Formats: sequence, structure tokens, C-alpha cells
Amino acid sequence: MRCLLFTLFFTLSLSFVSAAQAESFVIEDIRLEGLQRVSAGTVFERFPINVGDQVDSARLVNASKRLFKSGLFNDVELLRDGKVLIVKLVELPTITGIEIEGNKAIQSEALLDGLKQSGLAEGLVFKRSTLERISLELERQYVGQGRYDASIETEVVRLPRNRVSLNIQVDEGNVATIEHINIVGNEVFSDEELLKQFELQTTNFWSWYASDDKYSREKLSGDMETLRSYYLDRGYIRFNIESTQVSISPDKDGVYITINVTEGDIYSIRELKLAGNLVLDEEEFTRLYLLKSGDTFSRQRVTFSSDLMSKRLGNDGYTFAKVDGIPKIYDEEKEVDLTFFVEPGKRTYVRSVNFTGNQGTKDEVLRREMIQMEGGWASTDKIDAGKTRLNQLGFFKTVNVETPAVPGTDDLIDVNYNVEEQLSGSLNFNIGYAGSSGAILGASISQNNFLGTGNRMSLSLQKNRTVQSANFSYTNPYYTIDGVSRGFSLFHRETDFSELGTLSDYQTNVKGGSMTFGYPISHRQRVSLSVGYDNTKMFLGTTVPAEIEDFVAREGDDFDEYTLGLNWRYNNLNRGLFPTAGTEHRISGDISVPGSDLTYYKLGYNANYYFPIADEWSIRLRTELGYGNGYGDDEMLPFFKNFRSGGIGSVRGYRANSLGPKGLPDYTPVDLVQTDSAGNPVFELDDLGRPLVDSSAPGVIYTTDVDGAAVSISNPNRYRPVFATNSSGTVVKAPLFLEEERTLGGNILTEASVELIYPLPFIEDRSSVRSLFFFDAGNVFTDQCYDPQDPDVPELSDHPYCDEGINLSDIRTSVGAGLTWITAIGPLTFTYSIPLNEQDGDDTEGFEFSLGQVF
Repeated sequence: MRCLLFTLFFTLSLSFVSAAQAESFVIEDIRLEGLQRVSAGTVFERFPINVGDQVDSARLVNASKRLFKSGLFNDVELLRDGKVLIVKLVELPTITGIEIEGNKAIQSEALLDGLKQSGLAEGLVFKRSTLERISLELERQYVGQGRYDASIETEVVRLPRNRVSLNIQVDEGNVATIEHINIVGNEVFSDEELLKQFELQTTNFWSWYASDDKYSREKLSGDMETLRSYYLDRGYIRFNIESTQVSISPDKDGVYITINVTEGDIYSIRELKLAGNLVLDEEEFTRLYLLKSGDTFSRQRVTFSSDLMSKRLGNDGYTFAKVDGIPKIYDEEKEVDLTFFVEPGKRTYVRSVNFTGNQGTKDEVLRREMIQMEGGWASTDKIDAGKTRLNQLGFFKTVNVETPAVPGTDDLIDVNYNVEEQLSGSLNFNIGYAGSSGAILGASISQNNFLGTGNRMSLSLQKNRTVQSANFSYTNPYYTIDGVSRGFSLFHRETDFSELGTLSDYQTNVKGGSMTFGYPISHRQRVSLSVGYDNTKMFLGTTVPAEIEDFVAREGDDFDEYTLGLNWRYNNLNRGLFPTAGTEHRISGDISVPGSDLTYYKLGYNANYYFPIADEWSIRLRTELGYGNGYGDDEMLPFFKNFRSGGIGSVRGYRANSLGPKGLPDYTPVDLVQTDSAGNPVFELDDLGRPLVDSSAPGVIYTTDVDGAAVSISNPNRYRPVFATNSSGTVVKAPLFLEEERTLGGNILTEASVELIYPLPFIEDRSSVRSLFFFDAGNVFTDQCYDPQDPDVPELSDHPYCDEGINLSDIRTSVGAGLTWITAIGPLTFTYSIPLNEQDGDDTEGFEFSLGQVF
């Protein structure tokens, strides 16, 4: 800097002397010397002397100053050769590169942007004064982050052809830890109560995660505003923060904060008034008051009241309305008169609704979601509803809306929606694994925004040890311009329930299709009607519950069903994927119509409530209820239409589909010809070489004597009972029983969950990741306990596995943590669960994961 000033002074002096030695003269030519990077045109644009001008010493000195002020030259010298003016220039060096090392707290991109805005960037001229000023500013930024021992060192490397390279070495040091926070002057509220409101804390158990004990000037400013709001929201309108002192320990590793406050007294509301231009009825404003005469003053409720009034005006086209709550304080009475001053401005109309960022989605897909119409007056609610509806599509990662005024007008705005698209479809060939289904092989193509039309299409083929399926579906959500949707689906599914390990040993082969029409009731409600057909073929295994055998014997194993469905949905969730606020309700009803082989109905209710509690933190409440039954000649819900519970999306911690009533053990009569001296039978091996009765087998065998009286031959408190048939003479028949309990399901479903959704640390982009803690509760019940119809089976007055109705003591509960990650091959869901009240016979599963399910 000193060198530059000296050169400037010396050069100007020479210029002045050279000019002073000559009288004024007329310039016939101007010759430039020393240019390397700067063009002659750039110099002449800044040089206030032209050929033909008559100049003197004063004018030459002024011309030199003008060239210096351009910031392009390190030295300027003006010489005369006869009537030729020689301008000798030394250009400032050009920056060819900037290297920054040692920085972590502030990213290099942010530092380079800051340097560029200050005039230091690759390709620009180098000014040492600018570099020194920026170095000081960087150190101040680090001090603001609590890094008091941070230092910045710069090195300028000279390169050939008047170039330089800049090396900036950053030593960020350590963030100072808050050793103590002291509040002086508080009497009404304790230090502990006030400090709980702060983001900054002294070192505590959670500091390793929250870093709340690391000092930051910005956070301290935020905490001061939090403290002020805490008092003002409780009536202390004269509260004041007198001063804040931050002291640093000698080693610069510790910070001590002292806050001096004056609390004042509590003030109450004396009178509420309206003033200004009331373009609406006064009642439209007064009903939005969140305060009344006699209430304790609260700045928060004043602000909320003002916001509600502004929004109400905004719904009637007064987009730029302002409502300010102005208090008039009476210190002697400790009261406040509150006047809401209304400035509606001019009513505004929407000139155009515009969309940007939708590179793969057609404009019409977004436009048809709009409630705010072009040409109509602007409505805040309608504009916000458009944003919500775009989010609910699930096509976009982010949706933002702006309402700028049209230049040159005071009553027109544009509504500009900017969207960031995300993957809404996939083409996959995948190999995977799910805990309940084993290895998964599959291929699928799905697109929720097919060819940018907003239509939904999916085609999938899947095979695992339980299911082989093929599905195709296509839905046009705007089959008509009024928002009536139409969709159809075709499917073929073969399921082997025995492979699940918890369900009974049977298989189904189902094929069919359906068509659905949806009708919008409002922009948040929709009703849909579906018609469908499916054919079910059933194949029984060797060990199935008596209920299933009796059902097949009575009804057959091949069923044609014609179904009608009616569904209602209310949705005001803020997003289609990973919502954080809003509610959703679904009521469904399905019935197999007369003419079907089986006649039954199923009803369902599902609700989701999301309550945001902090930035990226929400609570979700989920409820799911279901009921089904037969009608006409069918008195029961078919067993393969039963509800089941357990697993991801249900009661986590219990194996998928394992919860619910168990089936009655199977019975297969086998002739036994040996008896002991007391007349009790001696059991032999069955056809597969297994003992018919074993001390480790779960069963109590009942036999009968020749008169039909039942005789127990094993301990009923240790084994579950199975049942034998009557016989004659000394030959006795006994059952071959199930080796383990198998879930049959029931016609009543009850489930509920509470989830705490939280941001996963160390991940910057959380738009494709959801993490949560959960509490689940639920089970499946029945009011249709099986009554055997087989004459060879004695009447059961007490079914050992079936209690009719809902028994709250049988509700299963669990807690755990879950993570869903949206990947290119679909959503991956992981959960770890701890069952809280498992009972004998429950099949639990601590760790579960699945591909293709979002919770």
C-alpha cells in the first residue's frame, strides 16, 4: 500500500514537472506505451484528452488521476515529445488462480463468491489493499462463529507476464465453548426457566449432537430476541435488555455471557380498536381478534391477529394489505389500548399464472391444479392451495410461489410457481430381500407422471418365495376437464401362504381387473367408484386349520366375484411424499354383489395426522380400522379376505401378517390298534414316519372309549388341545395335529401409531430420507368364531384360540426406530422394533426391511 502511494506521488510529481516545463500546447497525437492486457480503447474511454485538445499542466494532472481511478494501472506517467503526448502505463497484475486451504466451517465456494463480490477473482486485476481488507473481514466472520483464535495468511506469488496467483491459508482454530450464561435483573422468572428457551447452552449431555455449547454471535442475537419475546408474550411490555457482555478466556477456548435485563410490570389490554381504511365489514376483523379486553398483553397474539386480518384481506384481492397492531401504553394503570391500523392498498388482480422448472412436466398438468384463476382478483388462500396441490402430486422436490407486482401498475400481480422436479417413475430390474417374503426377483416400470401428462402407469412382474404376480394399471386423473379421473387395472397373482411361516398352508391363484372413476367434491375431497371382477382358485396343503377345510368342503375352491367399491378421501397434506403437516382421511367400502359365488362386504377407515413441532420435526398419528362380514346366504367373511396385522406399515416388531386369531388344529383320523393294560391307546407313527404324539409336540390328545366318553391321556395345562373322533370296539381313531399355530386372521382390524419424525443428522439433503421413532399398537379380532360342521368332530363349546369381540388385553404394542430412503430402485424401508407385550405364540421380528413401501 505504501509502495503504491509513493509511486503515485512520484509519478504525479514527474508528470506535473514535465507538464510544467512546457507551456500549454495543442496535442497532435497520443501514443500509449506499456499495454499488455488492457486495450487501447479502454484507455481512451477513460482518458479525458483527445487529439486536437489544448492542454496545460492542470489538465494533464487531472487526466493522470482519471486513469488511476480506473483501477487498471499500477503506474501512470505522461511525457511530451514535441506535440505528441506519451502515456506510459504499468498495468496491475492479473489474478490467474486462487487457492484456499484449511477451511471447513466456511465452504470454499462461499469464500470464493465473497472474494469475487469484493473484486478478487480469477481473471480480474489484483489489488493488495482489497486482499488485506478481505482478510480482516474473514477473521471477523470466524470470530462471529466463536472461533476467536482463527487466523488468515495470504501469499501473493508473482508469475510471468504480469500475473499473480493467490494462496490463502486459513487456520480456523476451535469454536469457543460456553462456560457460563448469567442473566442479571430477572426476578419473575428463574435463570433455569429463561435459559431453557435459548438455543445456546452450557455443555450438557446432548451437546455432542446439538453443538449447543458452541458460541455464535448469530445464535446469541437470536436468543436475545427469544428472551424479549418470552417477556413480551407474557405482558411485560416494558421489558428491556440493557446490555449483553461476552467475555473470552485467556486461552480463547471459553466464553462467558452476561445479560442485563429490566423486567418491568405486567400490562393488560384495556381496549381494542380498529382504524384505517376498513374495506370489509368491521365484524370480519373483530372476529379474528385473538385478544379481548382484560387479557394480559401478548405480542405474539397481537402479531397473529394482524396476520389473520392481512390474510383475510388477501383473500379478497388486497394482496399487499398491511395490518399493524399499535399499542398505547398507560404506565400508571398498567394497561394498553391496542389499535389495529388497516392499510388494504388497492385490490389486485392476477395478470398471469406462470410455471418454471417443470422441464419434464407439461404446463397443463400444473395449470389444472390451480384454483386461482387468471383475470380474477388475487386470493391468498387460493394461491397457497395451488402450492399445496402441486406438492401433493409427488412430482416435485420443492414448490415455491411468488406474487410480484406487474411493473408500471399498482393493481396487477403475476403468480409465479417455481418447481424442482424429482424422479416420479422408474424402470427397474431388481434383486432384493424382504424379511417376510425372502429373496425378491422382479422387473417393473412405473411412472406417476407418464410422459409429462400427469397420468399414472405401472407394469410389474415379481417373484419371491411367497408371491408370483403380474400387475398393470393406468390412471388419468383428469379424464374430464372437471377433474373426473378414470383408471383401470389388470392383475394375476399366485400366493403360497404357507411360505410366510405364520399363515395357514394353502395357496391362491387370483386374476381379474377393475375400473375406477373418481369425482372431486372440493379441492380437498374426492369420491371414487370402482367395479371389478376377479376369479380365485384355491389349493389346500396337508396341514390346514379345520375352518379352511370346512369352508372348502362347503363352498368349493373356485370363486367368481363381481365387486363394487365406494371410497371417500379428504386430503390437505402439505406433500404427496413425506408430508410434515396436514390431515388425511379415507373411508372405503367394498362389496361382492349378488350373483357372485361369495357375498360379503368390507369397510375400512384410515386417518393420518401430521403436526409440525419444530423445523423438520413433526408428530404423526395414524389410525386404521376395518370390519368385514358376509351377507345373504354367506354368514361369514371368507377366510382369505380376513384382515391380518403385523410388520412394516402395521404393528412393527411382529412378523408380517402374524397377528390375529389362530386356526383350529387340523384333524386326520388314523387307525390305532394297540392299547395298554388300562385300555388307553399306544400311538404309532404316521404315514410320514413321525410320532403321532410326542412329549414336545404342542397338543393334548382326547380319545373316546366304546361308550363315547372322552378320556384325556396327557396334561391339558401343558399342551393345546386337538380333537379325536368316535370309534367302536377296541379300535380308536386319533387326530394328526398341527405342529405349530397358524394365523387365520379375523374380520375386525384395529391399529394405531404415534411417530416422531426428526431430521437425520449429518445429511444435508433430507428430501429423499425420512427417519422416525414410533409406537405401534393393534391386532386383529373376530366376532365369527368357527363352529365345526363336520359330524366326525365333536361340538366345541370353547374354541381354545378364538374369543369373539375386541379384547383390549390382546392389543400388541411395540416401539422402535425406522428409516425410509427413496432410491433409484424404489423406497427402501428399515425398521428396528422392540415388542412391549408379546405373548406365548407370538412371532416377533426385531429388524425388518422392505423394498417398495413408504411409511
